[in-house]
Amino acid sequence: MKNLKWIVLIGVLCVVLVGVGIYIANANSRLKTESLETLMTELYAGIPEENLPMSLSNTVVDQENVEYFLGTSEIEYEEALASEPMMTSVAHSVVLLRAKKGADVEAIKTAIKENINPRKWLCVGVEEDEVIVKNRGNLIILIMNSSVGTAIEENFDNL
Repeated sequence: MKNLKWIVLIGVLCVVLVGVGIYIANANSRLKTESLETLMTELYAGIPEENLPMSLSNTVVDQENVEYFLGTSEIEYEEALASEPMMTSVAHSVVLLRAKKGADVEAIKTAIKENINPRKWLCVGVEEDEVIVKNRGNLIILIMNSSVGTAIEENFDNL
């Protein structure tokens, strides 16, 4: 009878572990295939509109503007999207970057952190310790905002 209980318990644990594995695989697959525009919208979910700068606009990051948004043009990436206000007196920038397959994500994060200018705007900026650079798989986020940066970071963690 004891052996039967152990067999049932091990069987249940195997089913649970397989379920968790499938859930994680689906979440990672979504981050690899979902459009950056959709993911960017989800980053702002639940943040009161009055806490965000007005007139946020998404801009595709390309070779002409990559240094402005990421601090360096020495990064190889598949695609990137930046979200900044068109005009404001608040320092705010969120950039999603999909690294190329097999890229050294840690090196990319380090390059961004070391080269980004947290005072790139006229008259405003964020402190260096308020610059957030992190990843989930090959999806990297750069957040510069002193008021809602942690809320955006939490949304990124929950994607």
